[in-house]
Amino acid sequence: MRERSPGFKLFLVAVIGAVLLVPLVLVYALVSDRQHQARVAQDTITQGSGGPQVVSGPVLVIPYRDERSTIEQIDGRSVTRTAEVREELFLSPVRQNIATTLAPERKRKAIYETVIYLAEMHGRARFELPSDLQRYGVEREQLMLGEAQIRFGISDPRGLRAAADLQIDGRRVALKPGEGVAASGGSGFHGFIDWSDGRPLAAEYTYTLRGSRMLSLVPRGGQTDWRVTSPWEHPGFDGSFLPDESQVGGEGFSADWSIGNLALGQALVAKQDMGPPQIGEAGMEYAMIETVVAGEGGPSMAATIRLIEPVDLYSQVDRSVKYGFLFIGFTFLAYLMFDIIAGARVAAAEYLLTGVGLVLFFALLLAFAEVIGFTPAYIVASGAIIGLLTAYSAAVLKSWLRARVIGGLLLGLYALLYVLLSLEAYSLLIGSVLLFGALAAVMYATRGIDWSSVSRKEEVEG
Repeated sequence: MRERSPGFKLFLVAVIGAVLLVPLVLVYALVSDRQHQARVAQDTITQGSGGPQVVSGPVLVIPYRDERSTIEQIDGRSVTRTAEVREELFLSPVRQNIATTLAPERKRKAIYETVIYLAEMHGRARFELPSDLQRYGVEREQLMLGEAQIRFGISDPRGLRAAADLQIDGRRVALKPGEGVAASGGSGFHGFIDWSDGRPLAAEYTYTLRGSRMLSLVPRGGQTDWRVTSPWEHPGFDGSFLPDESQVGGEGFSADWSIGNLALGQALVAKQDMGPPQIGEAGMEYAMIETVVAGEGGPSMAATIRLIEPVDLYSQVDRSVKYGFLFIGFTFLAYLMFDIIAGARVAAAEYLLTGVGLVLFFALLLAFAEVIGFTPAYIVASGAIIGLLTAYSAAVLKSWLRARVIGGLLLGLYALLYVLLSLEAYSLLIGSVLLFGALAAVMYATRGIDWSSVSRKEEVEG
C-alpha cells in the first residue's frame, strides 16, 4: 500500500473528527431528552402537593355604581341611552408586612428527586380609603363599601394546608374559595367585609401553603416588607426584586425584601387588577414592565426564591458534552503525532473506534449520574474509557510506553474537564489558555515536517 503524506493524514483525521460530531450531537440531544423526562417525573412527584407557587394579596375589591352611555340607531336617528352598571375598584394596602417560614422536604420517585416545601405565611396589612378618589374618576358616593371583598391570590390552591385565618380589626372573617387575585392566575380565596364607615382597617392573616421548587411573592401597595427564613442551604434569588439583605449558611438562609410603591410603578387604586408575572420553565423570567397607572392593567412584578439543588446533574453533563470535541481533537492529535513523527501507523478505522469510545464516555456519564450522582459517575465513566483506550492504544501504537502516554493524556483531559466544570466562572479563560498552549506545542513539534513530502517523492520517482 502506498504511503500517504502527512498532509493527507491530517486531512483524513479532520474528516473522521467531523463525522464523530454527529454522535456527539445525538448524545447532547439525549441529555436534553432525559432532562425533559426528569421534569415530567418531578411534576408527577409534586402532583397533589402544589407546583411552584405565586402568592399575592391581600387586595380590597370595592364595587361601585357607574353610568355607561351607549348610542343606538332608532328609525335612522342616533339615540343615547344611559344605564347604571356595577364596576370594581381595586385597592392595595398602604403597607404590608409578611413573614414566611419555608420547610423543605425531598421527594423521590425511582431515580428522580425533587424538592417540595411547606410555607407558613403570616402577614399584616393596612388599608386606607384615598381622599382623592375623584382623580381616578370615582366619587365616594358611588362606592358600595358595605359589599367590599378582600382577596388573596395563590397560583395553585391545592397546596393550601389547614384552614386559613383572617382577622379584620380583631374580628375573624369567614373565608371562601375562589375569586383570588389576577396576579396569581385568578385563583386563591376571599372574604366579605362591611367597610361602611370607610375608616382605616388592619388585616392580619395566616395560612400554610405547600409548593415545590419555587415561591414567588407579588408585592402590592405603598410598602411591602417580606422576610423569609428556611433551613435550606442552597437558595436562589430571582425575579424583579432581589433581597436587600440575605444570609446563607450551613444552617439555612434568611432574606429580607423592602419594596416601595415607586419601585413597583403602580398606583394604590386601579380599575383593573394587575395580571400575573411571566414565568419561564427554568424559573421566573420577566418581560419589560411598563409603568402602570390607574385604570390600566398589566403584568405584575415579583420577588422569587428558588430551592436549588446543590448539583444539577443534567446541566453538568450538558456542559461536559460541549467539551467533547476537545477530547476527540487532543486524542487524535496525539495519535497523529505518533503516526507522522514516531512512525506508528494508525489506520482510519482505528481513529474512528477511538473516537467512538470518547463519545461513549458522555453516554456512560449520563446513565450513571442519574443513579449514583455526578461525581461518582464521572469517576466510573472516565476510568472505564481511560482503561479501554489505553489498552487499545497499546495494540494500535505497538507499544505500551506510547499507550501510557495516551492514558496520561486522557487522565489529564478528564481531570481538566472536571476542574472546568467546577470553576464555571473561569472555565472559558482556562480552556482558551490551554488550547493556545496545545496549539503552540503542536506547531513546535511539527515545525520541521514537510506535509507533502511523500507526494513529492512519488512525483520524482515517476
